[in-house]
Amino acid sequence: MSETGPGQTHDVVILGGGSGGYAAALRASQLGLDVVLIEKDKVGGTCLHRGCIPTKALLHAAEVADSARESERFGVKASFESIDMPGVNKYKDGVIGRLYKGLQGLISAARVTYVEGEGRLVAPDTVEVGGTRYRGRNVVLATGSYARTLPGLEIGGRIITSDQALNLDGVPKSVIVLGGGVIGVEFASVWRSFGAEVTIVEALPRLVPAEDAAASKALERAFRKRGIAFRTGIRFAGAQQDDEGVTVSLESGDTLRADLLLVAVGRGPNADGFGYQEAGVTMDRGFVPTDERLRTNVPGVYAVGDIVPGLQLAHRGFAQGILVAEEIAGLNPAPLVESGIPRVTYCDPEVASVGLTEAQARERHGDEVQTYEYNLAGNGKSQILGTAGFVKLVRRQDGPVLGVHMVGARVGELIGESQLIVNWEAFPEEVAQLVHAHPTQNEALGEAHLALAGKPLHAHA
Repeated sequence: MSETGPGQTHDVVILGGGSGGYAAALRASQLGLDVVLIEKDKVGGTCLHRGCIPTKALLHAAEVADSARESERFGVKASFESIDMPGVNKYKDGVIGRLYKGLQGLISAARVTYVEGEGRLVAPDTVEVGGTRYRGRNVVLATGSYARTLPGLEIGGRIITSDQALNLDGVPKSVIVLGGGVIGVEFASVWRSFGAEVTIVEALPRLVPAEDAAASKALERAFRKRGIAFRTGIRFAGAQQDDEGVTVSLESGDTLRADLLLVAVGRGPNADGFGYQEAGVTMDRGFVPTDERLRTNVPGVYAVGDIVPGLQLAHRGFAQGILVAEEIAGLNPAPLVESGIPRVTYCDPEVASVGLTEAQARERHGDEVQTYEYNLAGNGKSQILGTAGFVKLVRRQDGPVLGVHMVGARVGELIGESQLIVNWEAFPEEVAQLVHAHPTQNEALGEAHLALAGKPLHAHA
């Protein structure tokens, strides 16, 4: 066994180069710390290579397909021929490639010691990679997540996860999507735009069940209009595949048949087999629990990203990586507030939210909660785009805005102002004073706050 230099101890050793790991590495280096970043695959992790970026590229291709198909609605005569999946994949891979190259350049310029290989925690302060040991005064665990399946449901052939779905060489004629959360509804949206027949099966009572109930209802209405079928409140019982397709059995006794079954039942923590437990790190159902400063139970060992219980979002991991680097550097950063992290589902229409849902707010504040929904029908830019949806505000009576929930085309781009409103605990009256550019969808946020402040203009009280 060798060590990097005789008895050399680094300031920070990071296991995993995804959103959380590379953010921690870049920020720690920026703060003058000696950093080792270990990654077995490619820096950027799931988000860049198998998650956020490729799925959103597919969703944009889907939007282009819909624009071509529906062009006459806008007085433009265009013809839609077909989806060229090799061409779509070339576009998608080009986006990933350019971002990956840029990220590699950042890591190189940051004077981070980058180690390619599979690492294992062999002591609370040591990670071993291929016989070489890297000792750190601080160790950051950032090994990410994997696409989960259900017991007895084997992935292979016509039964796929998002990993395989991102690299299909053709468009299936029909797909069953098991899971109506973020990943499930995004792929359902893509495939419907590409021309497939799609059915979503969700065990919980509604699609995107983590969102505000009003957002779920609006998305379900839009999906029905688009011809996306869904079965909610029904559990999966089993699946069998043959040369012709997949048959899915439901606990209700019904069966469904399609070319493919996409298993989109969430992502599990990728924390087993890295020596965490052996080094004394507490585990809980595969996750690594931490305190608000992302410290594990072992002094000097931190965890960030999808292995930490909570929202599995790339930007959460990224923010956690920055927080850990600043914590190690002694800057005493403010802890992250989980409810203040923005959430976006990029299907058509988009769903975006930050803060508390109405139900969560009522659990905490009872009858002191006020809500207001501003319909996008009253917003000029939304009419131009031909989208339907709403902005819903949740506030404490005579208090700040606690949550913003939106449905509609491009509303993910409105989440920036929304997260400032919620995280800075703004009052509707304060936001109502701000001038929103016309005509923009952003105005819908302004109008909703005007209404909640008691002076509705393009809305009924």
